[in-house]
Amino acid sequence: CPLYSLAISTPPWHAMPFLELETSLPSASLPPDLPAKLCSAAAAILGKPEERVSVTVRSGATMLLNGSPAPSAHLSVAAIGVLSSAEQNRAHSAQLFAFLGAQLGLEADRILIRFYPLEPWQVGKKGTVMTFL
Repeated sequence: CPLYSLAISTPPWHAMPFLELETSLPSASLPPDLPAKLCSAAAAILGKPEERVSVTVRSGATMLLNGSPAPSAHLSVAAIGVLSSAEQNRAHSAQLFAFLGAQLGLEADRILIRFYPLEPWQVGKKGTVMTFL
């Protein structure tokens, strides 16, 4: 749900998703364009412009998920205004699980997603915080 209607100017902080993917898979087994694909998918899923999405991918991590060292992945999603309800996050989760499963070749039980709703004053940019931009 957008915070503002399309008729009102959308503040720049409204579109600032951060995604951090950490996986035990080696970098050689990841699609070479995974960061760009994740950026595009996240923009579409969260309803944000790609140029506002920040993506970090870390591979080769030593991980244990559900008591097993089998290949796995953790995705952290932090954003302003789009992660504020269970209903929103359920929809985001379904789409992100489908994307990660297809890209990484992992089953859903080997993926964990954490959602972090942010406030504009919690994100710094251009020497200030998003509240003032």
